[in-house]
This record gives sequence, structure tokens and C-alpha cells, in this order.
Amino acid sequence: MVQFAVKQPPITDAAPWSRTEFEAQLRAKQKFYHINHPFHLRMNSGGLDRAAIQGWVANRYYYQTSIPVKDAAVLANCRDRDARRLWVQRIVDHDGHSGDEGGIEAWLRLGEAVGLTREEVQDERHVLPGVRFAVDAYVNFARAASWQEAACSSLTEMFAPEIHQRRLDNWPAAYPWIDARGYEYFRKRLGEARRDVQHGLAVTLEHFATRTEQHYALNILQLKLDILWTMLDAMWMAYVADMPPYRGCEERP
Repeated sequence: MVQFAVKQPPITDAAPWSRTEFEAQLRAKQKFYHINHPFHLRMNSGGLDRAAIQGWVANRYYYQTSIPVKDAAVLANCRDRDARRLWVQRIVDHDGHSGDEGGIEAWLRLGEAVGLTREEVQDERHVLPGVRFAVDAYVNFARAASWQEAACSSLTEMFAPEIHQRRLDNWPAAYPWIDARGYEYFRKRLGEARRDVQHGLAVTLEHFATRTEQHYALNILQLKLDILWTMLDAMWMAYVADMPPYRGCEERP
């Protein structure tokens, strides 16, 4: 168990939940998903200006490029060959392969679609300190955790298809200035996320067998939800409240 990162549950000798009950407990965490964050609610209703949309895309790029690094850490900790053969597809999805340039390239095209240059997205000049700290915490958790714990943390993907579909449904009307060719990332992830959930969920339901372990798994998932929520807290401060880092300082770093 990764003591420093995840809240430890009280030890209990209560009978474990059935797989069905345990899955229901995991899925109930959806209420804490960042689709419910005020920043996301405003974004999906058309309530953000161009600078805020661009800021979100630029900051999320740091997250997108960190996901395959996180998944490489999962593989490095995994001694199960069959599990590695399934998990490695996540890296390929983001980094691309012959015939498919992958999710990171698709995100760069989203950046261009909202009016950013590839250079300013790739050099991370717009990444907020709070976002960087949150994303790095996720990567460091995956490095320190067992691969099963890291797999459990990935289960926010259970809730991802809805968030992608809302963007596809709402953004064209809410933000007509965005080039529609930039939406390919969201379309790709609709299928990829559902496939990834099947494996991550199977690992979690199998590995966390006692009631105490099941509660620990819920806390791991909450950690990932906290990370996603904290990223949007930083973006709300910078782009909605107009309180960017080091506001009021005569010189910013």
C-alpha cells in the first residue's frame, strides 16, 4: 500500500462485497468526477471565453503526455505477462503507431483548432503550477504503487465516455470558432476508454478481495478523482477568477 498517497481505511472483518456490489461502489464515485466541477459545467454550457478554452487545452496537454509515462510505470511494476500485453495498448493509443498517429497528436490538433500553435502547446509555457503538481503526483503514485493499485486508479475511465460525448454534443454550437477537425481526440477516446475499463475493472475486482482492501480501492479511485478535480481548481483560479499564479507580484517567474 502506498502509505503517503492514499487514505488508509480502518481494518474491518466484515464480509467482502460481492463483485457486483463492489463494482457498484466503484461506479458510485462518479459523483466526484470532474464533469461536475464548476469549470467543466461552465465549459460545456458555452460559458468560457476563448482564453479559458485555450488554457484548458494547453494544461490538459501536460496530462495527456503524462499518461503514457504513467502507463510505462505500470508495466515496469507488472510481472504478469498477460496483463502487460493488454496494458501496453494504452501507451500505443497515446503515442501512436504506423497508420495511427495517436492521442497526443490528436490533442495537438485540438490545440491548433482552438487557436494555439503546436510550439506553445508542446513547450508547456501555459501549464499552471497546480496542474503540473497534480499530474506529477499521479505519475509518482503509479511509480510507487503496485501495478494493481495503479490499475485501480485508472478507473476514472468508467466515467470518461460521458464527458467526451458531452463535448462532441455541445461544443460545436457553444464554440463555433473551434475548427471541428480538432474533435477527433474525443471521438477516439469514446471507444478506447470503454475497452480500457474492462481490463482495469477486472483487475480491481479480482485483486482487492477483503472488505478492507475494497475500501482501500475506493480510496485509490478517490485519489485520482481528487487529482482531476484539483487540476480544474487551478484552471478556475487562473481563467475564471482571473487570479493566475503569483498575481500581484511585480515580476512573475
